[in-house]
Amino acid sequence: MSDISLSKAVRSNLLSLQSTATMMAKTQEKLSTGNKVNSALDNPTNFFTAASLNSRSNDLNSLMDGMANGIQTLSAADNGLSSITKSVESMQSSLRQARQDKSFKGVSYELDGATAVTGGVVSIAGTTVSTVTGATTAGANYTAGSITAADITIQVGSATAVNVTLAANDTIDATIAKINASALKDQGVTASKDAAGTKLILTSEKNEVLTVGGANGTAGTSGFTAGALTNTAFAARSVDSLVNDINTNATLTPKVRASNDGGKIRLENLLTSADLAIGGLSGGKVTSGAASSGTSTVGKNTVRGDLVKQFNDLRQQLDRTAEDASFNGINLLRGDNLKLTFNESGSSSLTIQAKNAKAINSTNLGIDVQADTVADNDASIDAVIAKLGDALGSLRSQSSAFGSNLSQVENRQDFTKAMINTLQTGAANLTLADMNQEAANLLALQTRQSLSQSSLSLASQADQSVLKLLQ
Repeated sequence: MSDISLSKAVRSNLLSLQSTATMMAKTQEKLSTGNKVNSALDNPTNFFTAASLNSRSNDLNSLMDGMANGIQTLSAADNGLSSITKSVESMQSSLRQARQDKSFKGVSYELDGATAVTGGVVSIAGTTVSTVTGATTAGANYTAGSITAADITIQVGSATAVNVTLAANDTIDATIAKINASALKDQGVTASKDAAGTKLILTSEKNEVLTVGGANGTAGTSGFTAGALTNTAFAARSVDSLVNDINTNATLTPKVRASNDGGKIRLENLLTSADLAIGGLSGGKVTSGAASSGTSTVGKNTVRGDLVKQFNDLRQQLDRTAEDASFNGINLLRGDNLKLTFNESGSSSLTIQAKNAKAINSTNLGIDVQADTVADNDASIDAVIAKLGDALGSLRSQSSAFGSNLSQVENRQDFTKAMINTLQTGAANLTLADMNQEAANLLALQTRQSLSQSSLSLASQADQSVLKLLQ
């Protein structure tokens, strides 16, 4: 107070105590906060510089959350891709197993040769197969030197007749050579002569009816006997002959396989999608003519059918897996895009999305639902297996792309962590107090305060001496 007068010594000591108390308060604040700069008043440059560094550090730290979520989104997509890849591999396995399966059902039938007549047929899966035919060989009278310079026509079954041009007085050997050099050889017809060398023999490899015509074919007893090859007796087909016709029939070969089962004809159903219908039976035997009205069936291959069903079930699970591979509402396998920002200004970022922005599903992978008919033949199964191979290639390529994205995000995450640490360390260097130094300062100030208090007491003794004189 201005009304109170203090001696010079007391005032000097009082000012010293006040100064020491102020410094002690500041030192205690530094010790309690850990900072040597607690406000702009302490050090404006360091205070605002540290505030800027901490602000950027906080911005980067908030971006770290987005990166962490991005990594989990990529991880969810990778989990989905791994599961889908296993599903496609299982689909491949199912079809390969179907491809290898040969458990076709079959039934063996006897041939009823006693009832076989001209024109008799047996029906297999809607396709007609003849069961009887003409005689294997037939002969015609031949007189050397009676051939004229004209054609002889030979017709195999209902095929187009083949013309063979003969010269006047051709020998039997010359005639045989011309016939065997003609298009008839491609139709299974060969010419030969009997042991006496006077009779021309025509043989049909497939036991088909042969008809002879033309000028030389109607020359009467001096040449070929007209119609000689069409008036011979017919005989029932053998098992091997019928087996050959079935196995060389382009319409039947995808559906049925025939074999000789100890004198019986065995028919195997090669279909997965349908039973095989057999007609032309009488009393359970393959027959012909008017008696061939009986029917039978050979069951389909259920093993292959079950494996195709398994394929379709796996395809459905593939799509469901793709739909479930989401994290925090983002599903990269559904075609969603994920944008990650790497710096506080937004100038550095990464957008992640499936290739061509297409969803990863069975349709886009080219994997279609398969009908039972796909397993009816091995070629169809092979075609689907090839598509699955392409699908696996696409999945592996997409997995590699997501892996590359993940590596980029993780690298940036590590960089951002290091950058945050650098910024925080820089800010701390500007504002943090040296606790050891501040503790030593406080101790020194406490000592100074004690000494100042003692000095103040000594300075006050002079005033106390005056007081005693007055008393």
